Amino acid sequence: MIVLTRRVPNADTVTGSVTLTVDSRIKSRLRVTLDDGREAGLMLERGHLLRGGELLADAEGGQVIRVLAAPEAVSTVRCSDPHLLARAAYHLGNRHVPLQIEPGLLRFQHDHVLDDMLRGLGLTVEAEQAPFEPEAGAYQSVPHSHSHDHDHPFVRLQAHS
Repeated sequence: MIVLTRRVPNADTVTGSVTLTVDSRIKSRLRVTLDDGREAGLMLERGHLLRGGELLADAEGGQVIRVLAAPEAVSTVRCSDPHLLARAAYHLGNRHVPLQIEPGLLRFQHDHVLDDMLRGLGLTVEAEQAPFEPEAGAYQSVPHSHSHDHDHPFVRLQAHS
């Protein structure tokens, strides 16, 4: 089995591909079947959403695999009114929905309740099969440094008998 342990920015030769849904692309430890049928394991650093097009390699660099974003059930909103699209993004974000944001387009994992909410705002929602590439903010780990000079207030909870 191929064990993919690192991301590489480019490669002279790509030896295979793996097509994954967003739910698989957020995992750092995963057993997968490559598109050509070979078995592979992901053993990557945590907290990084894999994007379609990224390259993964084994420790030796002999195997380089391209990640492809699988088409999946999504809801897509296309709108030329930036204010209306911003309102939709606000309401979806308020519900902590992972969201793909592009000029004139919002996309999220299909949910008929959210579709109805957006239709209530006057938007057209299309259910379709498409690759889903959400903003990384909900998934990307950002290390928090404590090298700054201020105190962190805290509340001490005491047990009462």
